[in-house]
Amino acid sequence: MTITERIIKLIKQRNMTQVEFARQIGIANSTISEWKKKGSCPSADKVMDICNVLKVTPEQLLTGKGIDDEEDIATSNPESRFTPYDIQIIDNYHNLREEQQKRLVAYMETLKKLDDLENI
Repeated sequence: MTITERIIKLIKQRNMTQVEFARQIGIANSTISEWKKKGSCPSADKVMDICNVLKVTPEQLLTGKGIDDEEDIATSNPESRFTPYDIQIIDNYHNLREEQQKRLVAYMETLKKLDDLENI
């Protein structure tokens, strides 16, 4: 997968429009179309802006680590319980501060207890 293909994939995953994405990183919408048509890549000075908007690291964007293999993880084993949405939730969890992660785990445990009580 090319950098441009990763960017387009991430824009879709983030439920953004190309116009919104272009505005946030400070480029013309036509620039994204040029990347697609010509198979070119964004300029080096825009990589950090792109990473900030799409909430990925430069390594992820440039190598595809955690982006390209995301679908492979979800589909490599037909019996896998993890969907691409599950993987996105896990990724979001890892982007939280430690205190927020602990709070989220406590919420999940509380929800499970409530569900168990309701099903008695």
